[in-house]
Amino acid sequence: MTIIDTAATLHEAHRDNHTHRDVNGGWLRPAVFGAMDGLVSNLALMTGVAGGSVGQQAIILTGLAGLAAGAFSMAAGEYTSVASQRDLVEAELDVERRELRKHPEDEEQELAALYVSRGVEPELARKVAGQLSHDPEQALEIHAREELGIDPGDLPSPTVAAVSSFGSFALGALLPVLPYLLGATTLWPAVLVALVGLFGCGAVVARVTARSWWFSGLRQLALGGAAAGVTYALGSLFGAAL
Repeated sequence: MTIIDTAATLHEAHRDNHTHRDVNGGWLRPAVFGAMDGLVSNLALMTGVAGGSVGQQAIILTGLAGLAAGAFSMAAGEYTSVASQRDLVEAELDVERRELRKHPEDEEQELAALYVSRGVEPELARKVAGQLSHDPEQALEIHAREELGIDPGDLPSPTVAAVSSFGSFALGALLPVLPYLLGATTLWPAVLVALVGLFGCGAVVARVTARSWWFSGLRQLALGGAAAGVTYALGSLFGAAL
C-alpha cells in the first residue's frame, strides 16, 4: 500500500469516526424539557389532588386541565424566549455588519490579531484575515463565530421550539392521565405509567447525549417520584385540614 493509499484510508476512517450530531438545533432542548416537565408536573399535580381524597372525576379534570394549561404555557414561553434571544443576536449581527461596511480594514486587522493571539504567525494571520475578508458574508460569519460564538446561518427557530415544547409537554402530561381515561379507578396505575415514562425519557435522552441510559433513566425516575411523593403528602395534609 502506498503512502497516498494509507492516507486515504486514514482519512476515511477519521471521517467515519468524526461525525457529530446536531447540538445547535432548536428542537432538542425544548422537546426534552417539555416531556420531562409534562410528566413530572402533571403527575405531581394529580397526586397532590388525589392526596386530598377527592373523586375520580376531579383527578381526571385536574390532569386534563394541567395538560392543556402547561402545554400552551410551555409553547408560549419557549417561543418568546427563543424569539427574544434571536432578536438580540440579529441586533448584534447588524452591529457587526455595519462595522464591516464602515471600517473593513480595522475589522480585518482585528481578525488577524485574533489569529495571532491563538498562535498563528503574524504574516500568515494577516494573509488569512485578508483572504477571509474578501467576501462580506463570509467575513460576517467568521467575525460572528469568533467574537460572538454564534453561527449566523444556524440560529434557533422560535416556531420549532414552541411546537416541540407543546407536543412533548402534552405527550408527557398525557401519560399519568391515560390510565384514568382507560378506566382506572385508583392512583397507582397512573403513578406506575408515569414513572415508567420518566425512566424511558431519561433513557432516550441518554441515547442522544451518550450518557449511561440506566443512570439517566434512574435519575429522572427518582426526581419524578420524589415530586409525586411530596405533593401527595401535602395533598393529604391539606385535605385532612380542610
